[in-house]
Amino acid sequence: MAATTIPSVNLKGCEKAMPVLSMGTASYPPAGLEATKAAVLEAIKVGYRHFDTAFAYGSEKPVGEAIAEALRLGLIQSRDELFITTKLWNLQLDYVDLYLIHWPIRLTEMVSKTPVAREIVRPLDVKGAWAAMEECKKLGLTKAIGVSNFATKTIQEILSSATIPPAVNQVELNPLWRQEKLKEFCKEKGIHITAYSPLGANNTKWGDNRIVDNEVLADIAKSRGKTTAQVST
Repeated sequence: MAATTIPSVNLKGCEKAMPVLSMGTASYPPAGLEATKAAVLEAIKVGYRHFDTAFAYGSEKPVGEAIAEALRLGLIQSRDELFITTKLWNLQLDYVDLYLIHWPIRLTEMVSKTPVAREIVRPLDVKGAWAAMEECKKLGLTKAIGVSNFATKTIQEILSSATIPPAVNQVELNPLWRQEKLKEFCKEKGIHITAYSPLGANNTKWGDNRIVDNEVLADIAKSRGKTTAQVST
C-alpha cells in the first residue's frame, strides 16, 4: 500500500508541525507488546507520522521499539520525521514532540491499569505541575507541552501563572460530545484542541456504539457516499 501524506498544523510555541491525524495506541483489552509494535510499523509504512501513547496504555515500550525498527528498516530516515505525543518518559527516545499532563488529578500510589480506586485520587497541584512541564521544555526534553482532559477552569489556573501556555488540550470529542464551550475557550487562548475517541467508545468498558450506529449520521453518510465513521471524524 502506498504511503499517504497527512497534513499538519502549527502549535503555539512549537517549532515542529503536528500531523493532524494520529494513531492512538490505547486498546482494551491490551493488544500486547508484539501486536502493538507490528501495528505501529504498519502505520508508519502507510504514512502515519504521529503516534500517541501514555503510561496508562502500556504501549510506551513497543512504540519505542517500533520506531527503532522503522529506522533500521529505512522506513524513516530520522527520528525527526515522527511526532510523538506521550504522558510519561519511557520511550527509549532522547526527546518527545508533545508532552501532556494526562489528567488534572494525582494518585497517591503507582498504578498499572485503569480505572483506579477512588481513595488514591487527590487534587493536582496544577501550578506546580505546570512549572515542571515548562522545565521539561526548557531542558529540550520535549518540543511542546500541553494537557489532556482539562476543563476551562483548570486551564485558566495554568494560564494565571504560566510563562509557556499549553499548546494542546487533548479531550474526548465526537458528534455526541461536542464540547462547544471548551473549544471556544481554547481557540480564544490559542490552544489547539486534539480529539480522541472521535467515534465514541465501542466496548463495554468505555461505552457503546451510539455514534457508529446513529441513524442520522448513517443517513448523512449514505447521502455523501461515505461511511458513518468517515462523516463522524
